[in-house]
Amino acid sequence: MYGFDGLRNRAFARKHGPVFVVPRFDGKLCPCILGFVEFLTMAQPLTTADERAQLLANGTARAAGQSIDPLPVVRLFTPDAHATWLLAALDPADGDTAYGLIDLGIRMPALGTVKLSDLAAIVGPQQRPVLRDLYFRASRPLSEYVRLAQRDGSIPD
Repeated sequence: MYGFDGLRNRAFARKHGPVFVVPRFDGKLCPCILGFVEFLTMAQPLTTADERAQLLANGTARAAGQSIDPLPVVRLFTPDAHATWLLAALDPADGDTAYGLIDLGIRMPALGTVKLSDLAAIVGPQQRPVLRDLYFRASRPLSEYVRLAQRDGSIPD
């Protein structure tokens, strides 16, 4: 019987592959899911529908030549490679090219563009995909994140 300590969970995952771990207490299923991201079998989307709509709205304003300093909408990251993307706009022409602050983990964050389809295909050294930070809420405009990231060498949390 596999327990819920980390060693036995990892042993279970190695033996059975990535699975949902649903514990039982007194013979009853517990609705919570234990484990880490690597146990999940379904990849989460890089953006929600609401985030995509906001990214497209910001992208439309940028394409129209408006001078905007939006709040970043979504934070994407590689859990095993220290890369982070703080995205603020999405090109309305193709719906795939995102604009924002890019930090590839080499202490040189910069503004740039990246295709969401490329990010969806990336996996880190431990074969973990790019993930969306579910708890990210921008606390400052993109320009302030850029200033702090260039000063510190990485995107602030």
